[in-house]
Amino acid sequence: MSMSRTRERLVVIGGDAAGMSAASQARRLKGPDRLEIVAFERGHFSSYSACGIPYWVGGGVGTRDRLIARTPEEHRARDIDLRMRTEVTEIDVARCRVRARDVDSGAESWMSYDKLVIATGARPIRPDLPGADAPGVHGVQTLDDGQALLDSLAATRGRRAVVVGAGYIGVEMAEAMINRGYEVTVVNRGSQPMATLDPDMGRLVNRAMEGLGITMVNDAEVTKILTGAAGPGRRVRAVGTDAAEYPADVVILGIGVRPETALARAAGLPLGAHGGLLTDLAMRVRGHENIWAGGDCVEVLDLVSGRMRHIALGTHANKHGQVMGTNVGGGYATFPGVVGTAVSKVCDLEIGRTGLREKDARRAGLRYETVVVESTSRAGYYPDAAPMTVKMLAERRTGRLLGVQIVGREGAAKRVDIAAVALTAGMTVEEMTSLDLGYAPPFSPVWDPVLVTARKAAAAVAEAPR
Repeated sequence: MSMSRTRERLVVIGGDAAGMSAASQARRLKGPDRLEIVAFERGHFSSYSACGIPYWVGGGVGTRDRLIARTPEEHRARDIDLRMRTEVTEIDVARCRVRARDVDSGAESWMSYDKLVIATGARPIRPDLPGADAPGVHGVQTLDDGQALLDSLAATRGRRAVVVGAGYIGVEMAEAMINRGYEVTVVNRGSQPMATLDPDMGRLVNRAMEGLGITMVNDAEVTKILTGAAGPGRRVRAVGTDAAEYPADVVILGIGVRPETALARAAGLPLGAHGGLLTDLAMRVRGHENIWAGGDCVEVLDLVSGRMRHIALGTHANKHGQVMGTNVGGGYATFPGVVGTAVSKVCDLEIGRTGLREKDARRAGLRYETVVVESTSRAGYYPDAAPMTVKMLAERRTGRLLGVQIVGREGAAKRVDIAAVALTAGMTVEEMTSLDLGYAPPFSPVWDPVLVTARKAAAAVAEAPR
């Protein structure tokens, strides 16, 4: 028999982090004589860092190609048949095949699979308003989106940018536009930016953003996107709320993302409460022996609350890909879950968080104590010691660490990794106080801010009513 008849075929839907990590890992474990790999990607780019797009747009990363980890040609050189500008439009689970369409020509064809990896990512949330698709209104989910935004900026002389939303993407894009010399307004539904933080910590971010000259409009819902004169080329000119209109030469949507699971839904695959695919620990789609899913299109287990969550992060996507590829390739690997760690920055302000917010803990039925500590990034006498605020949640009675949020300057954000490890290990705040962390005056006070906060949290737990 010929090679094509004896080897299995893996089909991968999605050519970015999760999909191509899975393909690459499967290829390491099984050579081309045992496994054929065909991957479909509807865009122009593969294996790139979407997280780096704000820094490319803002000028911190010189060229688009710096964000590409592996080109289509490099994947093909490793015997992965990566087909760009090809969109999968249907999954036929019963017959183990997918329908693919060439985006440019419209030509369609079916391809059978023995094993399937779904890595369709997430899609930006766009407001359902007239003008939301007008020239000058941009999401920033893909490299194609980033290039379209830069092209749009080059096509207008105006220097007014309105960012809709103040989550990670919104905050990072506000910084990018400030760095490009734009007058920036952020319109935010919440009472403070960064809804992944508690409001008291979000206020610190709000204050810093205003200090950079960003106009913050909180507790505001966008009700309209206004364009110029009628016609097919009418460009955005303003963003409106019930209370005011904000002139805009460019509008950037940073409202968030949802799992891209329309294909999976149509195929009858199991979805969770957040719209993401549900998998087992091996990233196999529940109830389907030969289908795996990973990246921004799946829901993951929160190890702190025990609930399923949707978290769109490149770190998770790459880990999912490794797990899927290992299992597809005949090995064994699992992805146990997450604790919800994320870091970001707006100019020199660093933001870190992990675990549960207060409202997450309440929703999970947990009783807790909170403490907030003001400290510095280095020994107070050392030059350039910068202020840092650390907030910690601990479970009442047990003292189990539940969450940490940090806002400060240099050296603040990555301190959250201490808490991420402690959360994963199920440590109590009392146990954290004995952690043997590195110390020298250029790097921290003799008592690291996280450990100072853990001491205060341990005292709060001890004094709390049982």
